[in-house]
Amino acid sequence: MSDEMKLTRRAALAGVAGLGLAATACSRESAAPSFAPRPPADGPFKHGVASGDPDQSSIMLWTAITADSLDAPVRVQLAEDPDFQSVLIDAEAAPAAEAVRAMTPFKLLADGLQPGRTYWYRFSFGGELSETGQTRTLPEGAVDSFKIAAFSCSNYPAGFFNAYRAAAERGDIDLVVHLGDYLYEYGRGGYAMDDDERLGRVVEPAHEIVSYEDYVLRYAQYNADPDLKALKAAAPWLTIWDDHETANNAHRTGAENHDPDEGEGPWPVRVNDAMRAYYGWLPVREPDNRLARYGALEIGDLATLIFLESRLLARSQEMTMEGFPIPLDSDPEDPEVQAQVQAWLDETVGGEDRTLLGAEQFDFVIRTLEQSVVAGKPWRIFANQVLMGSATAPDYTRETPFWLRWGMRIAGGDIWDFARQTQFGVPMTLDTWDGFPAERERLFEAARNANADFIVLTGDSHNFWTVDLKTEAGERVGVEFGVTSVTSPSDYEFVNAPSVDFGQMTLQANPHILHHSVYAKGFVLLTLTPEEAIADFVTVSTIKDTAFEAGIDSRWRVTPASGGAVPAVERLLGA
Repeated sequence: MSDEMKLTRRAALAGVAGLGLAATACSRESAAPSFAPRPPADGPFKHGVASGDPDQSSIMLWTAITADSLDAPVRVQLAEDPDFQSVLIDAEAAPAAEAVRAMTPFKLLADGLQPGRTYWYRFSFGGELSETGQTRTLPEGAVDSFKIAAFSCSNYPAGFFNAYRAAAERGDIDLVVHLGDYLYEYGRGGYAMDDDERLGRVVEPAHEIVSYEDYVLRYAQYNADPDLKALKAAAPWLTIWDDHETANNAHRTGAENHDPDEGEGPWPVRVNDAMRAYYGWLPVREPDNRLARYGALEIGDLATLIFLESRLLARSQEMTMEGFPIPLDSDPEDPEVQAQVQAWLDETVGGEDRTLLGAEQFDFVIRTLEQSVVAGKPWRIFANQVLMGSATAPDYTRETPFWLRWGMRIAGGDIWDFARQTQFGVPMTLDTWDGFPAERERLFEAARNANADFIVLTGDSHNFWTVDLKTEAGERVGVEFGVTSVTSPSDYEFVNAPSVDFGQMTLQANPHILHHSVYAKGFVLLTLTPEEAIADFVTVSTIKDTAFEAGIDSRWRVTPASGGAVPAVERLLGA
């Protein structure tokens, strides 16, 4: 198994990476760069400004100061106008975390604000002013329209953050939602770093981040990126973490990419260090229990946005395909073999005690869904880390062309093992809600009982998805829009097979999956009105150059449920 596969485990867990025999077969760009990277900022405000976690009357404001000595106060002004003629707040910010290499983050909770209002803010230190940020409180009462831009999986060395730039230049986004993998923990030479030196995007520190100082240095590097800074200053953010904010395939008691016997220390210590950096270097409110970052935002009478925590608080230990119950040379048509596989899926993978959310968070989610329905809101939105809908892997021993099957067999190992497992109708990966089907069914049934249809925004996969969400009995509960990555490569990019339509294979194996775009980079723009929700899958033409064009992969329309019936999603644009 290659170093990259060891790092990601996607070859063993995801059907797409099970075809990753050609990671070495992909061509690598070697020409001189044609781009002109934007220069880093000078002065004490190298990391820009940001706002986040808004409600109707308050919002968190953030910056970081780079200075050898904090011999002057860091102040914040918030105004009703961009020229700061009507200043509402002029206050001193407080350090949000310990300084690392003369970099100190600062926060201030701006409160006493009016709902649904745009404000401008800036920081000052030692006679210098930061750039001006624009932010907005959540509305109350009647709301005609609300735009959410959803992002995931922004890997600094993999390419430029053009998706952030494209969103920042729109000027019409009410809330940015980041669905996790805001940064990656890997060291130099790891996942998606083939072009890092050529692009001038070598990670800092060069080793895998494990300690508090390591995580801070990585956040500082990401937060200094000019495209990320532009979007931070343009709109308020809501962030949730997935696994890479700590370590790959994290769960409550450990992670695939954490080894205490290799000098990485106890898992709780690493998690605590990662969380200290997270809460210090992002514009977020800190709960009493740092791991319990879940909750809900109320968007007037229009929507309830529920954000989940599904990694560190309660998630059951990772389950992999290594526990597959039958020999791989078994006959997939044999009824006894089929029964064994189904029993494993039902009883082991589908164990009632396996959880992503934990009982307390699950109860909160159901109560919030019910309250949203009682309040008469047309929309309930989940900000969710990993694919919620089921995704059965295509049979890669049959659906792929002969030359690719031959290549998988020659590659052997986990690649060929997973390809053979797909003959038996297994999930693409067990790291998503497919690894917790009993809890998913409980959620879907509870939502049906409450007449609480919903839209799910999901990150993690580095692909665009549209998934019709149904209970095991076939009752529709909502739709899932999978958000592709900002830069992280799709697993399919490691397969040198441009003529093979992997997305179509997914659709053929999963009638409830309506769209699967496997190469695009970008974000999802969700526009909510009382009558409809429109999801634009926004693309950027390249991540290997700072010059790019924005486009549309596809556009989708959803209407609210009526009389308990949940309408199907409609495709408005795109093949």
